[in-house]
This record gives sequence, structure tokens and C-alpha cells, in this order.
Amino acid sequence: MVLEHALLPVRPGQEAAFEAALAEALPLIAAATGNRSVTVSRGVESPSTYLLLVEWDSVADHEEGFRGSAAYERWRALLHPFYDPFPVVEHFTPVARSGSAP
Repeated sequence: MVLEHALLPVRPGQEAAFEAALAEALPLIAAATGNRSVTVSRGVESPSTYLLLVEWDSVADHEEGFRGSAAYERWRALLHPFYDPFPVVEHFTPVARSGSAP
């Protein structure tokens, strides 16, 4: 399992429109091959910043599979106009988890 992490800096004042677009975009990534889950959270201290966490079977499922798909083109059209600056996306693998081994 690989965890994709991105802080999404949304232009101030565009949060409601971003969340509306996100509601349309989430099913696109949720249906992608290798997607296990997707969560988006809004910052408490920084309400224009959102945290995207996506669990993938592999980095390739994200980088080659989803990003190479028509669904990603729609995702990009829906969400990318809201970002300033563009988010940095990184991938992580588990090393520890409360109550269980990695």
C-alpha cells in the first residue's frame, strides 16, 4: 500500500466552489484501478488549505494508471484551476501504525 499526500492550497474565497467541484471529482479517483480510499480534509487553522490522502495499491496505479486516464483529465479540469500555488504530491509507505505492525 502507498499513501499519496498533497496539501491543496485553494485560492481564498473559492472554498465553496472548490468543494462543489470536489464532490464531482471524488468519484473519478475512487473508481480508479488500484485506489483503496480517498479522503479530503479542510484545514482548521488554514481553511483555504485542504489535505488529500489517497491509498493506492502502488505508485504506478497513481502515476501511470490514474494520471494516464481520461478520468484524470476530468479531475484536472475540475480542480486544478483552484490551486495557488500548484500542490506538491508525494507518496509514502507505512512504517508503523498504532495497534498493529506495518
